Amino acid sequence: MSQLLDGVSPRSVAVMVSGGSDSMGLLLLARDWAAAQGLGLVAVTVDHGLRPESAAEARWVAEQAKALGVAHVTLAWTGWNGQGNLQAAARAARYALVQDWRRREQPDIDAILVGHTQDDQAETLLMRLARGSGVDGLAGMKAAPVAPADALKAGSAPLLRPVLWANRDGLRAALQEAGLSWVEDPSNDNDKFQRVKARKAIAGLAEMGVTVEGLAKTATHMGRAQKALALRAAELAQDVVTEILPGVLSFSRPTLVEIEEETQLRLLAHGLQVVASARYRPRLATLEAALADALTGKGSTLHGGQIIAHQDRLLVIREFNAVADLECPADGQSVWDRRWRIKGQRLKGVTIRALGEDGASKIEQTHGLPKPVLHSFPAIWSGKTLIAAPHLLHIALCHAQYAASSEYHRSLLSH
Repeated sequence: MSQLLDGVSPRSVAVMVSGGSDSMGLLLLARDWAAAQGLGLVAVTVDHGLRPESAAEARWVAEQAKALGVAHVTLAWTGWNGQGNLQAAARAARYALVQDWRRREQPDIDAILVGHTQDDQAETLLMRLARGSGVDGLAGMKAAPVAPADALKAGSAPLLRPVLWANRDGLRAALQEAGLSWVEDPSNDNDKFQRVKARKAIAGLAEMGVTVEGLAKTATHMGRAQKALALRAAELAQDVVTEILPGVLSFSRPTLVEIEEETQLRLLAHGLQVVASARYRPRLATLEAALADALTGKGSTLHGGQIIAHQDRLLVIREFNAVADLECPADGQSVWDRRWRIKGQRLKGVTIRALGEDGASKIEQTHGLPKPVLHSFPAIWSGKTLIAAPHLLHIALCHAQYAASSEYHRSLLSH
């Protein structure tokens, strides 16, 4: 924990506990560590309401936490609409609920602990191998810190994985030695989930010498390679990429052509991530196709971003269709497209919307950019009347804040 916290002394921490052996093992370890450090500790259980027994399991966790002398809270999720990937939706909801609860109820919590183990790391690696992931994907999960996806959502706490080194059997043995038990989730045996398939596949590969420990070690090795490649990309980015306006990136095509493909992909992927505030980079195959097109002067749209070839540059911007219907008050508090806060100076009742074709046609100082590049740029509107746009039109009438984590160079290594 001292290593993961990087010298920062927390006031208190939360631990996410589902009742499974991994999270119960983490709760036991966290209880002892927090007591030794004199820190507050809260166990948080999210009841997804997806199984009839989930409420009873949440109550059982509360009882176990109380017996261990740990405060406990249960949060309910009611947002599943039956669409998309259930496990991914439940995971995202879990983290969002805990962060929102922390902001409202216990802002003194400086870190949130999750019980991912070596087994989870191995399963993640195998699933990403199946998708044909590159170095970043095969580097697996990081122990700390995991930055919140929403760049302008103030007050989020980092997610730490302090038992990523431990295997599931070891944690279960520790629980049994302490006289504690855990809940068996039947979904862990449901073959419709990719993680369950990966878990069973690893067991089947044991005869070949493919083990949880070996796969996790490979993820560690790939993590070292990822770090070296990220440093190389950050160094070359200074010569390749210019942020002409916030969220409007210009890549020098002649310079880009001269560097190795891996770094080309990294620089382009990061550009698409930051303009779309995306947590993950684009799928590798899609990114490779977009890069190939871009280097031959062809544009494309992917991952919520758009690549436009213009003279000897590649311009990476937010996709207009992704923001065409976004609107919020220009009050300095509301966040537009997860990146912008804009306040209309001395103006009331104005809103933030994308410039669009009509608004862009009224911009005279374009910073050398073709007008279509400005379509997805934010502006202040009063009804259908364009009032101002940051950096472009009547800038004295608006005060704009752009998320630091969406600035290309500033966020390159952290992403």
